[in-house]
Amino acid sequence: MFESIISSELTPSAFFICTAVSLILGIGTAAVGMFKSRSTQSFATTLAILPVTVQLVIMLVNGNIGAGVAVAGAFSLVRFRSAPGNAREICALFCAMAVGLATGMGYVAAAGIFFAVVSAATLALAALNFGGRGEAERVLKITIPEDTEYNGLFDDLFAKYTRACRLEKVKTANMGTLYELCYRITLKDEKKLKQFIDGIRCRNGNLGIVCSREADRESL
Repeated sequence: MFESIISSELTPSAFFICTAVSLILGIGTAAVGMFKSRSTQSFATTLAILPVTVQLVIMLVNGNIGAGVAVAGAFSLVRFRSAPGNAREICALFCAMAVGLATGMGYVAAAGIFFAVVSAATLALAALNFGGRGEAERVLKITIPEDTEYNGLFDDLFAKYTRACRLEKVKTANMGTLYELCYRITLKDEKKLKQFIDGIRCRNGNLGIVCSREADRESL
């Protein structure tokens, strides 16, 4: 069952079987990767085609260590010409490459079992929102003048409108004339977000305020 279908020489039938399995599993990987995720069409297409590409590379290398090192170097250059993705996208890319490696060596059964197990785990964890945060959690960025003491400045507003609040980061802006405070908060009632922001505006001199959900595409 786990034996390679590729013997000492690559036959046309083995090649077409491996290619078909790579395409099917690649499309499946793309479908699983898009489940409850904001993936682009470009990324989905990449996941679908990547296993076939890796498969052909492995078949051409055929155990040649020197050629394998050269190919790995060529693939690593692509990383510096692409935008970083989030952790889930990177994991999906590694899974697609693993499928291509398995089919490229002729282990189509192992590739199929690996895909089934990883897909089932991914779908289950996504459906259960494993490691996810509540919809009421926000990232709040408040800009204040440099001469304003921010310790305790918004404590009464946080107590009134949030269940939890933590100051994550403080940085200077506009040549040091402003401070930007970054909080992680959990709202009590999302319907009162406007009143919450209006209260902050009265304290920070009507400077910039950003309240948003944590970005889904946070890179590693």
